Amino acid sequence: MRYWKTAIGLVLTGVMLFPVYWMINVSFTRETDMRKSPPSWFPVNGTLEGYRAVLDQQLPYLGASLVVGLGTVALTLLVSAPAAYSLAKLRPRGGGVLSFVLLIAQMIPGIIMAMGFYAIFLSTGVLNTIPGLIVADSTLAVPFAVLIFTAFMSGIPEELLQAARTDGAGTFRTFWSIVLPVSRNSIITVSLFAFLWAWSDFVFASTLDQGGDHQPITLGIYHYIGNNNQQWNAIMATAVIASVPATILLIIAQRYVAAGVTAGAVKD
Repeated sequence: MRYWKTAIGLVLTGVMLFPVYWMINVSFTRETDMRKSPPSWFPVNGTLEGYRAVLDQQLPYLGASLVVGLGTVALTLLVSAPAAYSLAKLRPRGGGVLSFVLLIAQMIPGIIMAMGFYAIFLSTGVLNTIPGLIVADSTLAVPFAVLIFTAFMSGIPEELLQAARTDGAGTFRTFWSIVLPVSRNSIITVSLFAFLWAWSDFVFASTLDQGGDHQPITLGIYHYIGNNNQQWNAIMATAVIASVPATILLIIAQRYVAAGVTAGAVKD
């Protein structure tokens, strides 16, 4: 029975990973073979034209996505970590209502938020700019980040914080020197999800940065698609290269993410 379970697991894994394989296969396929029937399951007469197009045309887009991703991580941590510390340990009046509002905020469709941001950014002059895109992407990550941080920080023993206060540490010093170092797993979890959300965002990018000088990689891929031409090998090659940073981050941070997401779920 155990072998059947393994076989079923392998089949399901293969089904889920097949789109990734096909993306890689098409990235090496020549334009002349793209519509061949039946399609080639392996790039026998492969080409690197798609990857040459990425190196020639897509590097600025990748750089812009990297800046947006890192900026989103920094802004998310700057806002969410102190907010979560306040909710978890300082317990301000109305904290329960605020937590509920943050939960509801995650249910708002991105396109609704994008339209609101468009009107605000147009009047403030930050439309089609990298800082505007960072602010917009952070609104997706901050509610999730506050909830993750709050769950983790609620589990920090009060005795640890009380010892810091006894030694003369104030609220900020306790937060900076005690709470943040202990919250390493949740910081890595929040940073990873914030970066991935910003890296893969298309709705905010297409709405708020369509005419900008520095556009993210999602718009770079979209520019390959036209009414009369679809450069599928270049599209897939860009998608492969754009997937590499996310894959590396997930592999490196996997154990920290597992610990950070489940933090606060079980009380000792």
